[in-house]
Amino acid sequence: MLDVRRMQVLRAVVDTGSVTAAAAALGYTPSAVSQQIAALEKEAGAELLERVGRGVRPTAAGLLLTEHADTVGRQLAEAEAALADLLAGRSGRLSVRYFATAGAGLVAPAVARLRELHPGVRLDLRLSAPQDAVAEVREGRADLAIVVRGDGSGGVRLVPLLEDPYLAVLPRGHRLAGRRSVRLAELAEEAFVGSEWPGPCLDAQLDACAAVGFRPRFVVESEDYMTAQGFVAAGLGVSLVPRLGLGSRHPGVVVREVRDPVPVRTVQAVVRETAPSQPALDAFVEALRAAALPGGPGRPQGGTAHAA
Repeated sequence: MLDVRRMQVLRAVVDTGSVTAAAAALGYTPSAVSQQIAALEKEAGAELLERVGRGVRPTAAGLLLTEHADTVGRQLAEAEAALADLLAGRSGRLSVRYFATAGAGLVAPAVARLRELHPGVRLDLRLSAPQDAVAEVREGRADLAIVVRGDGSGGVRLVPLLEDPYLAVLPRGHRLAGRRSVRLAELAEEAFVGSEWPGPCLDAQLDACAAVGFRPRFVVESEDYMTAQGFVAAGLGVSLVPRLGLGSRHPGVVVREVRDPVPVRTVQAVVRETAPSQPALDAFVEALRAAALPGGPGRPQGGTAHAA
């Protein structure tokens, strides 16, 4: 196999016309240049230079390798520039997996910030079930996933983003609708409209209710926050909806904060434990954290839970 570095030495000799001049240009000794050319001739199985007066000129084989050395040199320079761009976050690709209600509240503002900081980075954004999203990160098919109460084992690391509280969604004429907030225990005898699939989000509701001595009596399962609001407005029961998932309010409901205790789901980012540092990934994580801060682009301003 031909040595690329020796091909570049040959190129310098051909360009300058002598071993001595090439040595000066490369910062080598003439003896070192001659040794490199001799080793390259052995690899090539052909003489590459012939003497002409005090200088040298390439043989047909030498000229051929010099032309290829030019191409290889350009390709190496391009590769070095591309690598520098990637390591600096000026290029590359970032794969992100997220769940629906994290999209508008966390992912969208983080994407906007990343485009300001790293406009050359391409984004692959996909909705994904939490278990699938974590598996993709663990197996290297995604760089980051946003999940609720993730599992930090098996080579992934959890980055806390947000404690997302559940709010009480009540029919407009409900007995508690005039309150600024309701105690969770005050909902114990109510019929409940389900808003979550089985999993960590539903567990956050059930655990909080269990802490005050009751299990919600679900009369309808919607597994969708907007649909749940519609069922509440129709008088089927009350519901608990996370702040991130509240979105547009149905005109037939009121939303109130819950206390004693507050049901909360923990939103986290999942990254691979062994992944090397990437400026774009680090910037995206920081943008997610900023979006999750109170008053940040992903968080509604205070007082929204009291609106009718």
